[in-house]
Amino acid sequence: MKLRNAAGAAVAAVALVLSLPGTSVAAQGAFHYKYVDDDGHERHATLHDPHSGRCINLYGVGSDKLEPGYAPHNDTDNWAKVYVGADCKGAEWRLKPHGKPATDALKLRSVRFGDAD
Repeated sequence: MKLRNAAGAAVAAVALVLSLPGTSVAAQGAFHYKYVDDDGHERHATLHDPHSGRCINLYGVGSDKLEPGYAPHNDTDNWAKVYVGADCKGAEWRLKPHGKPATDALKLRSVRFGDAD
């Protein structure tokens, strides 16, 4: 009887663990960039602990109809791949974790965090 109870408890524990929602994977730290708003003012934007593995269209510049952002700075613990196009399309550049800020010449509209590829 004790063996049957132990086996039942083990099966229940495994089922409970498998039914728990997974935690969201995020790059730890901040990702910064600059952009010019509709009034012509330079703005600074920051993503805090951004999600990894998915494309992020950036606020204020995330459409191909808008002027791109510039001068990204990856101060997260994960690689960032920045794209000149929305939806992670077009030319791309990799920014290393906790790297130095890029120059104003590096344009971007979207970013994806993840491994170095």
